[in-house]
Amino acid sequence: MRHGPAVLLLVLGAAVALVGGCLARSAGPGSHDRHASHPPAADAVLPATAAGFNATDTAWLQLMIAMEERALLLLDLGAGRGGSPAVRGLAGRLRQAHAAELRRLRAELGRTGLPARNPHEGHDMPGMATPDELAALGAATGGAFDRLFLTRLREHVEQTALVSRSEQVSGADRATRDLAAAIVRSRTAERDLLTEIEIRRERV
Repeated sequence: MRHGPAVLLLVLGAAVALVGGCLARSAGPGSHDRHASHPPAADAVLPATAAGFNATDTAWLQLMIAMEERALLLLDLGAGRGGSPAVRGLAGRLRQAHAAELRRLRAELGRTGLPARNPHEGHDMPGMATPDELAALGAATGGAFDRLFLTRLREHVEQTALVSRSEQVSGADRATRDLAAAIVRSRTAERDLLTEIEIRRERV
């Protein structure tokens, strides 16, 4: 069971960067800790970057890359193990779309001058399927798999839409804000597809 709000926000303000930590989860059977969230000053977190980028741009790019890398593991499981053709088809379709987004995110990060190293490596953040959750999916089959998969996927969709909307508001680089806008539009379509499949499952 998940505890507490699964929310990770980009701080809206020119002088403050992304809330780049993770929310702590309360302990319990099968639970896991997420990094505590607190808004750091931008100049305490990130080195100098190329002109035109602010701390929100770079923090958003780094966060989204980490989230998309984890999402691809989830989508691989869905495409290979989905209990229904609808779930397998959705996972395969989104796997291609999210891989393309990841390439664009990495290209944008390259423009900042920051290293490609993932500062969130090993972190379990809201919207990410954790290693334990991925293992549970790997052991599940049929309808049980589909239920878990759709839950984890919706969490990713909702969280990445949230932080991308914040980048649209607080980011400085036009191309990065445009990418965030494109991702928000994609997440709206993905949410609709998820809802359609969930409604169909309820009717069976």
